[in-house]
Amino acid sequence: MKKALILGAGMVVKPMVHYLLDNGIQVTIASRTKSKAEAMIKGREHGTALAWTVDDEDTLDKLVYGHDIAISLLPYAYHPMVAKYCIKHKKPLVTTSYVQPKMSALDDEAKKAGVLLLNEIGLDPGIDHMSAMRIIDTVHNKGGEIKEFYSLCGALPAPEAATNPFKYKFSWSPKGVVMAGNNDAKYLKHGKITDVPTKNLFKDIFNLDFPSVGELQVYPNRDSLPYIDTYGIPETSTILRGTFRYIGWCESLDAMKALGLITNDKKDFTEKTYAEMVAILIGAKDASDIRQKAADYLKIDKAAYALDTIEWLGVFDDKPMNRKEDTPFEITSDLMIEKMPLGGDERDMCIMQHIFLAEYADGKQEVIKSRLVDFGTLNTDTAIARTVALPASVAVKMILEGKITETGVHIPVIPGIYNPVLDALEEMNIKMIEEYGLPVSENI
Repeated sequence: MKKALILGAGMVVKPMVHYLLDNGIQVTIASRTKSKAEAMIKGREHGTALAWTVDDEDTLDKLVYGHDIAISLLPYAYHPMVAKYCIKHKKPLVTTSYVQPKMSALDDEAKKAGVLLLNEIGLDPGIDHMSAMRIIDTVHNKGGEIKEFYSLCGALPAPEAATNPFKYKFSWSPKGVVMAGNNDAKYLKHGKITDVPTKNLFKDIFNLDFPSVGELQVYPNRDSLPYIDTYGIPETSTILRGTFRYIGWCESLDAMKALGLITNDKKDFTEKTYAEMVAILIGAKDASDIRQKAADYLKIDKAAYALDTIEWLGVFDDKPMNRKEDTPFEITSDLMIEKMPLGGDERDMCIMQHIFLAEYADGKQEVIKSRLVDFGTLNTDTAIARTVALPASVAVKMILEGKITETGVHIPVIPGIYNPVLDALEEMNIKMIEEYGLPVSENI
């Protein structure tokens, strides 16, 4: 029986544990919180939970040696550490995180050791790469070119659960969701590169109607330009990767950023209230009528929706924060986590939309669309857990069966990986609906 080592027991791990066990693979979960791992295993045969922390490299060394494959679902900064031991013991590694420079730097070592380090095989990144490449390769195989490409994704509460002013609830790494609001972005549109500094991230938006969900907003997701090479589409004049949100999020986060509420600058907030924190951040003399002062600082109307949202969160409250030296990001994100959890009786939703403009040698053009909608199952698995964990799980099974034989640092953009993984996901009802031959008027 093959043995898989899962590092971490976070919010997306459970579907992987069950998939691997159901497919006859022995599973060890090593986690800081052993009880979380035990809850996922539920006493099943061939499942083991261990208490382990990332500073214990000696144990990690032994664990990697004792298993056939490692899956790191730790924060991305720890993946290179795990990869080092995978290379040492010639064991493959799977992660769902973006490839970072420290991981890329291990490519030669991994190839020399004959080891695969497979990254970005979750939802976004992951299903987005695989489903996009399936269409790109289809167009290229017909002699066509990709002239425009939009890739949009969002993990959201289902429409009936979007009940707070943000229209958002956390079903995965809450700090990561808020922290992403501090990113810069870059994209190519109609031959022009647009750099989006973090202060403008939530201003550079557009609306899009998503079937069965309704009108949503999209803001740019990090730097889209490297994907021209990643996807092998040097011919494109447009590439934009974006994030879906319900209307209200972008306006609210834009105001919060402008007020300094998600910055990482440490300040002394001893004996301060939430309203006094805002006053400090905007340079107000005191916290009286703080909503009006915030409106004046932002140069917006006091009745603005964004201020309704911020007030609902509690940031204008004359209530002690019970903090000392801290960052506005930690304080604000903790409030959001407290007030915006996805309830046990609520569903989350993952949606994805690819839109391509393809052109062929005879001058014919077509718009191609590919979309995914996946809902969580009440009291079982969230959609984000399914769509992140299951692609990686399928890849783990394929690697252990010898069906993926590449070595070095990879992401799933080759047919030998993306076709069987997408096919397996369809059997689990995670399916991209593809539409070819649409008129150019269907483009963004």
